[in-house]
Amino acid sequence: MTEARVGTMAEVESILGHAWDDITSLRKRFSQLYIAVEQSPVATAITDLKGRIEFVNQRFLDVTGYSREELIGQTPAMIQSGETPSEVYRDLWQTLRAGRVWQGELLNRRKSGELYWEAEVITPVRNDEGDVVNFVAVKEDITERKRQENELKLMATAFETGQATLITDAEMRIERANQAFTDITGYREHEVLGKTPRIFKSGRHSADFYAELWEDLLSTGHWQGEIWNRNKYGDIYPLWQSITAVCDDAGRVRNFVSVFHNIAERKRMESELERQATLDHLTGAYNRRAFDDALREAVLRAELSDETFSLLIFDIDHFKQVNDRHGHDTGDAILKQLADRVAGNLRSTDILSRWGGEEFTILLPDTRLRGTRTFAERLRGQIAESRLHGLRITLSMGITEYRLGDDMDSMLARADEALYRAKSAGRNCVVADECAVADEGVMTDETARH
Repeated sequence: MTEARVGTMAEVESILGHAWDDITSLRKRFSQLYIAVEQSPVATAITDLKGRIEFVNQRFLDVTGYSREELIGQTPAMIQSGETPSEVYRDLWQTLRAGRVWQGELLNRRKSGELYWEAEVITPVRNDEGDVVNFVAVKEDITERKRQENELKLMATAFETGQATLITDAEMRIERANQAFTDITGYREHEVLGKTPRIFKSGRHSADFYAELWEDLLSTGHWQGEIWNRNKYGDIYPLWQSITAVCDDAGRVRNFVSVFHNIAERKRMESELERQATLDHLTGAYNRRAFDDALREAVLRAELSDETFSLLIFDIDHFKQVNDRHGHDTGDAILKQLADRVAGNLRSTDILSRWGGEEFTILLPDTRLRGTRTFAERLRGQIAESRLHGLRITLSMGITEYRLGDDMDSMLARADEALYRAKSAGRNCVVADECAVADEGVMTDETARH
């Protein structure tokens, strides 16, 4: 009987020993599981069936900014942003109550008030009888990913609907081009892939231009400016282009992004505005400001070379009487017809301007005084023998030639003095300035204008 009791106690002790070992092993495994969940890089929460929080790990605290004491016993409503559509939560609870796993994206709010995106997987937890007793939510903060996705969508939209865009690799081999690029250049994307922008060169820019472009681009990461390119059909056109270097985390250039638009129409309008700003609106001849610029440049060229030029000033004799007798409309018509007649006698390099009122000037490049006198006499005779707006008119002319040391004012003064002497001599004649007449005797016929 005693031996039986001993055997029974030994068995009990053995059973208790094994049970203790099982408890110790279970506790160890639970501790390991707890540490794994607690240190998990994804936020984890366990709730009861009503959504009240029973457990959160450290990552959950880091993401939300709340403490455990603030969260335990509360529902996830305390981190809701108020901006997630109610339909999302309705679908979430319908799925969970049906015993299924729900997954989706929620816009939540941290304790600081900052909004953030989470990708969540919520799983029903069942007991041995198969009843759902808890929910486990595993959350990943995807705020940065959503930001990048939004940026990519925005960039994609801009790429397809914005200005012409070209993307190359670090070796300038073309990787992407949008529809606006095709609209401007005529090239479809597949026609330029793997090629370099050299295929667009117009030949209008020097090697120094491209060297400076690359120096700016590589030193600052950016270049922008006006550039002339050639399209698929051989047409040369101006662009306003911006090129940006895109670098990786190590600072190495990974891509170049070029954005550009055609400025041909703008250039045309600028040229037209500039042309209009230099012309006399009545006669179409150059205005005084434009002529001053041209005369100043001619003086500078003559100073730096052996080239010479002559200056001619003329006006209509007794023009005031024409206006008084026939009206200003007739006077304007005569001025315009006169400018047309004179322009018809000029070379492409000669410059005619309306100096003011009925007075005109002509700049004759590469022309000596002898040639200028011949030209002026011929022009004077043509006008005197013709009729302008049905009236006979005559011209008085003063001429001079550039001399070393001249400036614009000195030449104009000499020509104007010669014009004054032409009027004093009875009008309808050509007079050269006195200094030029003194020098004229040493000139040969080879220096004259033909």
